[in-house]
Amino acid sequence: MASRGRSSFTRRGGAESLASVPSSPFTRPGPHGTSLISSGFSDLDKILGGGIPVGSLVMVMEDIESPHHLLLTRYFMAQGLVHGQPLLFGCPLTSPESFLGTVPGLSKSKESPNESTNAKNQEGEALRIAWQYRKFINEQQSLEDRRLQQQKLIHNSLGTNHEYCNTFDIRKQLDRAFLMSETVECTSFQTEMTITRLQERCQQFCTKLSRSQQQIGRIALQSLCAPQGHYFRKDWELLNFLHFLRGMLRTSNAVAFISFPADLLKESFSIRWQHMADILLSVEPLLDDDKQMAKMLTDYSEIIGFIRILKLPCINTQVPTIPESSVHALKFARRTLSLERLNQAPIDATGGQSSGGSASSLVCSGPANASSPLEF
Repeated sequence: MASRGRSSFTRRGGAESLASVPSSPFTRPGPHGTSLISSGFSDLDKILGGGIPVGSLVMVMEDIESPHHLLLTRYFMAQGLVHGQPLLFGCPLTSPESFLGTVPGLSKSKESPNESTNAKNQEGEALRIAWQYRKFINEQQSLEDRRLQQQKLIHNSLGTNHEYCNTFDIRKQLDRAFLMSETVECTSFQTEMTITRLQERCQQFCTKLSRSQQQIGRIALQSLCAPQGHYFRKDWELLNFLHFLRGMLRTSNAVAFISFPADLLKESFSIRWQHMADILLSVEPLLDDDKQMAKMLTDYSEIIGFIRILKLPCINTQVPTIPESSVHALKFARRTLSLERLNQAPIDATGGQSSGGSASSLVCSGPANASSPLEF
């Protein structure tokens, strides 16, 4: 019998659930007691609420005319490799290692204020100045060096020298030192004959993750049900695999990123796949001859595709998160990718009224028999 004034209720697995949230330098605290890791794409992290929750399943619906799901997969893998996190990559290619060679490399960091200050000081030393000012400049330089050294020590002690999300250059390849790591595993959907074998590989990968070393693993499976692999038209087996994978991720320090061609699945199974995802995205192409779209968007020439947000993470809560905008434009500028909301061009009032009427006029205009244009 419980003592007076004290509740007998105990949370089942309370200590275990607290231990499941790692405190890695490459994670951020998320909502509802979750930890977040970066997708490698800073704009996508902002849309997802700060990053991908640890223990979640991210799924991307591919498009036949759009290869942009490969960009998201490469960014996800590149961020994990730079952070030194274990990676399990699978694809329908005969040699998955060849795809690793296309992972983008780190972009050149901008010149920091400390480096610019040192450069200016070096230029100042080269100048011919009066002797009485040289002693004053040397004293100021020594004070500045001590201040920078103190700031560096403070940053190292607080652990703020780790970048949560790096900036990658699409035209550069990632350093081979990251690819040759012992924590990188590859599997081919052509050699893994059964889905049971793939399930065992994922289970072994998650078992190796050490909680004491704060390791967070990343599983990237590209085109899971593509006809090039042995898992084509194995709908029920793949659905059972996704169910197993999602349950395993909840109790391990890992995140899975899966892309699949939804058009090759039956409609009923495609809906089931979408329901299994914690985060669901879809990529859409940009048609070159779409003149109607070119008139609607102001920055049409910079857009290379679209990403639709279909589902946001809802872990440890029953309240779904509704995105501010469901469709974002994928742009390529200065060797980097960016996601922005669609900016609609203003209506041209000088062009006159069309015979059929525009979509905006149909939405905003009043009834046909209205006595005043202000009546709606």
